Amino acid sequence: MTTTALPTYEDAVARYEPVIGLETHVELGTATKMFCGCRTEFGAEPNTQVCPVCLGLPGALPVANRAGIEATIRIGLALNCDIAEWCRMARKNYFYPDMPKNFQTSQYDEPLCVDGYVDVEVDGKQYRIGIERVHLEEDTGKTLHVGGATGRIHGATESLVDYNRAGIPLVEIVTKPVPGLGALAPEVAKAYVAELRDIIRSLGVSDVRMEQGSLRCDVNTSLNKPGEEWGTRTETKNVNSLRSVERAVRSEIIRQSGLLDQGTRIFQETRHFQETTGDTRPGRSKETATDYRYFPEPDLVPIAPDKAWVAELKAALPEKPSTKRARLRDDWGISAVDMESVANAGAVELIEETIAAGASPAGARKWWMGELARRANETGVELSAVGATPAQVAALQKLVDEGKLNDKLARQVLEGVVAGEGDPAAVMSARGLGVVSDTGALTAAVDEAIAANPDIAAKVRDGKVAAAGALVGAVMKTTRGQADAKTVRELILERLGAS
Repeated sequence: MTTTALPTYEDAVARYEPVIGLETHVELGTATKMFCGCRTEFGAEPNTQVCPVCLGLPGALPVANRAGIEATIRIGLALNCDIAEWCRMARKNYFYPDMPKNFQTSQYDEPLCVDGYVDVEVDGKQYRIGIERVHLEEDTGKTLHVGGATGRIHGATESLVDYNRAGIPLVEIVTKPVPGLGALAPEVAKAYVAELRDIIRSLGVSDVRMEQGSLRCDVNTSLNKPGEEWGTRTETKNVNSLRSVERAVRSEIIRQSGLLDQGTRIFQETRHFQETTGDTRPGRSKETATDYRYFPEPDLVPIAPDKAWVAELKAALPEKPSTKRARLRDDWGISAVDMESVANAGAVELIEETIAAGASPAGARKWWMGELARRANETGVELSAVGATPAQVAALQKLVDEGKLNDKLARQVLEGVVAGEGDPAAVMSARGLGVVSDTGALTAAVDEAIAANPDIAAKVRDGKVAAAGALVGAVMKTTRGQADAKTVRELILERLGAS
């Protein structure tokens, strides 16, 4: 059997126009679940945060969580949505093993928030992403497949179910289809999820930690020839990092274009993104709304937000992340392009917190956008999960500012911090990496460099002070970069009578 080589991404977007759409799920940070009083702490022992209501036992009746409704309205307002004056919850019927009731309490034709938008900037150009709806529902439980190599049900020997997450308030944010992005579709998708995450985090309604599942993204992708109708879309489920959002869109564009080139039909289906390979694998055929047999939830009263209350919530919204970035850009004295790079790297809050911990804007940016960003890219993790905190980065920069470390030694110290060896001062001490500025300790190394380089020493004695740089380099090599370069230079000029 021969396999047709996939096209390059550049070839794919040259022949086809991508249309994307994103469905983002946000777990709200309420103290209790959406329809019962069970706690919502992440990481609790399995099946310890459950009750008859969230387990769907006979006779148990739900009561809506006001905090969950309020948080959803605030998200809708922050996304420029209209807030419904009256809406209802609905039952979405389907069988999953981690859904104890065999239906999900959600919203269908009457969402709480509709018709909003989010503006994002990519490569200096602004794109408006339309928001179709923001609705409130409850999360499912969690299934763990064990005994196999992939963590999926195929090949597993047993499956375990934890219902702690079942019933936690979940907000689903659905975009309108976004055409016209061309080759920038993956970058715009990533920028949208990053902006959405920043907006929700600014509201304080969720920690939006993708690695813990409190922010999950389903990515819809389709292709069509220019001027033709939109193609059949696929839905890549539960993409759990900004980097993976971009990779998932890019991968689907390449895969679908290869199939279309062969005249093969695209099937509407869910797919799973593979972090290790960067491609997607088939899941199941995609249901339609009628398959879920939606009907109004009979055990909950309709939601009718008071207009005055909604107005109060709108007036109390925090500063928009885009407005905040513009303010910080001026405070930090950087260009719009530099701030876009900072935002794309997910470093705005990290740099802001590092500055608050005592570092200068330049010092904070240097570490987060340099060494730490490089490490994050190499390991494929979000910058916030790279292994260093803003306080540690500020402490590292302080050691540099005080002359106790130079940049080369500081990078080695940072390596230890990221590896979990402790705070910068402790790593510096344990590894013996401090800058040596004691003249007594450096004199021998200076004399050795002068003796080993008589020609250069003669030039310095003759007044060619610039030649001292070579001798400084020799001393730095001997001392493994730990000598204070300024002190070494002063000693060399003094010893050669050129000071």
